[in-house]
Amino acid sequence: MSVTFKALSALLSYPSTDLKDAIGEIRIVLDSEAILSKKAIKAMQPLLNDMEKLDVYELQERFVLLFDRSRTLSLNLFEHVHGESRDRGPAMVDLLETYRAGGFDLASSELPDHLPILLEYLSQRPLAEAQEMLGDAGHIIAAIAERLVRRESHYAAVLAGLAEFAKVKASSAMVKELLTVADDNPEDLDALDDVWEEAEVTFGPDPNAGCPVTRDMLANMDPLTPKAQPSAAAKH
Repeated sequence: MSVTFKALSALLSYPSTDLKDAIGEIRIVLDSEAILSKKAIKAMQPLLNDMEKLDVYELQERFVLLFDRSRTLSLNLFEHVHGESRDRGPAMVDLLETYRAGGFDLASSELPDHLPILLEYLSQRPLAEAQEMLGDAGHIIAAIAERLVRRESHYAAVLAGLAEFAKVKASSAMVKELLTVADDNPEDLDALDDVWEEAEVTFGPDPNAGCPVTRDMLANMDPLTPKAQPSAAAKH
């Protein structure tokens, strides 16, 4: 089990008071496991500082403007390669079957390709397997990281750290191809309406469950806990 991926999953989830309270523990996890490079961990400190010091409502507003109102920053990974094409459905099913083969059932209204869900799953898998799966999505993660850098967002460090772990460089041809898509304008409400009018695809047991919370994953974050269990996002 890698608590680091559980911590990164929490950081990329909708901010909450539970997350703010857990930042000190997240710092300890990142440093003690040292799965990410020292440079990557150092780069995350401004985000961690913001999480500790800023009002939770300001953190939530920032999160929504970035990840919920900017399609090119979507944390649903298949969005960047399949969009609304027919290929997206089979890719979702394949990923869901991978989770189930690993002993996990999705217990969230989020889609299987949602990055925090993937990280929650990988926190329960061997490190080599985690690196391989992140490598498969590494060009998407690196492209999102670069877009976040352009917006001067501290979240960029989390995505960049994952891309580095996956051994994917921002200069790769696949990353450059993804970056040819123009960035969204989060203030363009007409474009946002168009996105919400598209057909919804759900893979969870309760499509009306709302956004997943971070409480369960944070409760199991202590690396010294001998019997940590999967969170509600991906349960055993």
